[in-house]
Amino acid sequence: MQISARNAFKGKIVHVEKGATTAVVKIEVSPGQVVTASITNEAVDTLKLAVGGEAYAVIKASDVMVAVD
Repeated sequence: MQISARNAFKGKIVHVEKGATTAVVKIEVSPGQVVTASITNEAVDTLKLAVGGEAYAVIKASDVMVAVD
């Protein structure tokens, strides 16, 4: 795989939950560090995502928000 995004983290899929049209996928990229993505059910099927499999969390953001208490 080649991709222009610089923020790509390989990890293990620890959770896949399909909804009506969208699925929640959680990828553990290092011990205790989980990235959560919301993608289409069709993408889950096309990529054959399943708990225990490997995948990349690719992060491409145009905005980063910061908050404090």
